[in-house]
Amino acid sequence: MYRYDEFDHRFVAERVAQFRDQAERRLSGELTEEEFKPLRLMNGLYLQLHAYMLRVAIPYGTLSARQMRRLADVADKYDRGYGHFTTRQNIQYNWIKLEETANLLAELSEVEMHAIQTSGNCIRNVTTDHWAGAAADELADPRPVAELLRQWSTLHPEFSFLPRKFKIAVTGAPNDRAAVKVHDIGLRMHANDKGEHGWEVIVGGGLGRTPLIGFTVRNFLPEADLLTYLEAIMRVYNLHGRRDNKYKARIKILVHELGEENFRAEVEAEFNRQTKLDVEVEQHELERISAYFAAPDFEVLPKRSADYEIAFARNPDFAQWVRSNIAAHRRDGYAIVNISLKPEGGIPGDATSDQMRSIADLADRFSFDEIRVSHHQNLVLPHVKQDDLYKVWKVLRANDLATANIGAAGDIIACPGLDYCTLATARSIPIAQTISRRFADLNRQHEIGPLRINISGCINACGHHHVGHIGILGLEKKGVEYYQITLGGSSATDASIGTILGPGFSGDEVPDAIETIVKTYLDVRKGGDETFLDVIRRAGHAPFKEALYAPAQRQ
Repeated sequence: MYRYDEFDHRFVAERVAQFRDQAERRLSGELTEEEFKPLRLMNGLYLQLHAYMLRVAIPYGTLSARQMRRLADVADKYDRGYGHFTTRQNIQYNWIKLEETANLLAELSEVEMHAIQTSGNCIRNVTTDHWAGAAADELADPRPVAELLRQWSTLHPEFSFLPRKFKIAVTGAPNDRAAVKVHDIGLRMHANDKGEHGWEVIVGGGLGRTPLIGFTVRNFLPEADLLTYLEAIMRVYNLHGRRDNKYKARIKILVHELGEENFRAEVEAEFNRQTKLDVEVEQHELERISAYFAAPDFEVLPKRSADYEIAFARNPDFAQWVRSNIAAHRRDGYAIVNISLKPEGGIPGDATSDQMRSIADLADRFSFDEIRVSHHQNLVLPHVKQDDLYKVWKVLRANDLATANIGAAGDIIACPGLDYCTLATARSIPIAQTISRRFADLNRQHEIGPLRINISGCINACGHHHVGHIGILGLEKKGVEYYQITLGGSSATDASIGTILGPGFSGDEVPDAIETIVKTYLDVRKGGDETFLDVIRRAGHAPFKEALYAPAQRQ
């Protein structure tokens, strides 16, 4: 993985020193909260309901064991013994004291971590496929390009004060696991007839108040033109993006107002005006970065492991975990281990300091010192030998990390909601916990099949409810929390925005409503291979509306 160069070390150290001075001036009263706010946000520090929250960047979701141990130490020393992994592959700490924050940031800098570009109207943490460099279907590892984008966007003079926050996602695989179509810019790698790699450039996606699927502005952009072309997009956005209304300031609104063809024409004109030598992707620089992402020293192994197959046959719990949580690796004899942070009744995305340390130990022993964070709020060990899967599973089970529910009903995405967030209008965590308990039976989850349940505590959609197969949005009406349900969303290659099913429900009614929706799906589906999303797209909302609302109307 990438290692800081001399500039990185100096830059992060200087930022810590600057923030230490800013925090001291706030604590002394020299700075008001309004004066301090933009300074703290540039360092990922939010003021929430009960305390400050710090969002720490995990670029393209890649961590070393050493870094994970430091995150565990931070949880113990500066928080309450846990951290919350987010849908942007970051980690948040919810109980931070302002007077301790500079020391915390200094300790993070010792392991090449920081909180820069995790907030504010800038290009945020670049995200990518959590199986990058390991997936069997991948054309190439996208993380070198993600790192190049991190370096390009950090302190870029034109991108420090954008009309609104800006999010970029990158994938090097034909199967989209990075939700590229619902980002401000999504990059998806393709190969042409000559076998050359280039990028499909998708612009104008996003969730929140106005959920939209991005459109393809270029089908195949040569990699050498990538930074030049992205700079053209950013210049068009910076020129035309609205600054008078933050609700209409995202690039998706600009694309909608200009129209796709006019937007494309503006970008192409700006692209052609630029002097490409100024920002062209220099091959030697990309090669330098790529060297940090060289494949581990894999062993030459048979495609199947006898030890693994014996354990699989003898232990039903292990076999169930393998079927749910293990993905195909690009190298024979290896596997990708997905670690669920969604135990029965748990808070989605939370991990204790002890759990972080146990995962760091596993990465050291079995995964070439690599850990990934997924945008589904789970963790990944990307390179594990099949021979070692049973050993890994036993350690995970001992640390309450072996729940076999990846991609199933219990693998719920949820934002912190009204338990922590000042923007929230309803609670997310208790709803997620109750649904998790309702669907705790893993055999039942596997019978149901792939099912994404996403929960947001407000219209900002940090829980990505718009792209959940079942989306739940918490709102407030006359002082009472209620929840809208949407069906048919997806953040995958077939991305779609879910549509509202009907009138909302109270918090107490939501689990029964989800139960009814799932039972209706099982009644309507044609055979065990038809997924929930397949049924929604074939049958529409009618059978679900009938099951949920008609009984009340008949009473």
